[in-house]
Amino acid sequence: MATPGRPLIVGNDDGPEAPFPYQMEGKITTGFQRGSTLIGFPTANLPINLTRTPWINTIPTGVYYGWSALRLPPSHADYPFSSSASSPPSSPYALYPMVMSIGYNPYFKNTVRTAEVHILHKFEQNFYGEPLRLLILGYIRPEKDYPSLEALIEDIRFDTKVASESLKRRAWAPKGVEVVGGWEGGELDVQWLVREEEDYDEVEVNGVEVNGVDGEKKIEENDDAKKE
Repeated sequence: MATPGRPLIVGNDDGPEAPFPYQMEGKITTGFQRGSTLIGFPTANLPINLTRTPWINTIPTGVYYGWSALRLPPSHADYPFSSSASSPPSSPYALYPMVMSIGYNPYFKNTVRTAEVHILHKFEQNFYGEPLRLLILGYIRPEKDYPSLEALIEDIRFDTKVASESLKRRAWAPKGVEVVGGWEGGELDVQWLVREEEDYDEVEVNGVEVNGVDGEKKIEENDDAKKE
């Protein structure tokens, strides 16, 4: 049974409120693989890049929800677009609702903050290395330790229901972009999720090419060099 007293819908009916939304993107990496093998909720892990997402080390740890955009190659078993279409899709990114954990997973005693995304869709094949974009719209609950794995799973199951129900409201549903699996259109601008391609292997900041969490260190070194 999920933690008693939890609401099924969170967030203002009028839409996301400051400091949301947060944006996050990158290529999916291999995580602890507990989601699919132990918990039953597969997760897509994104590297925490402090250059692109400086907020991620200061926001409260816990469970968040929003929209994700995943780019799969046409050869993938879960490619969401019709291969017989006369023209390519307007964007190679497909939209899905998501729920995610940002933090340390106290039940498993992690020592490093991670970002683990559960896309609310049944996939037949993994997609490690593929680009994923996130529009994080709201906060569901803080992370907590649990007396048992079963209690953790029940709360995660309820998290997925909260995310789904909360995103069905008109101010939270995408405007002008179809959702894989079907979703009633709404008023939320999600164009950032389906914009043109970007190279996730390298990003230039202050004239320095940085990659992953080493980016801040490289930027600091570059700034120090400029002062000398």
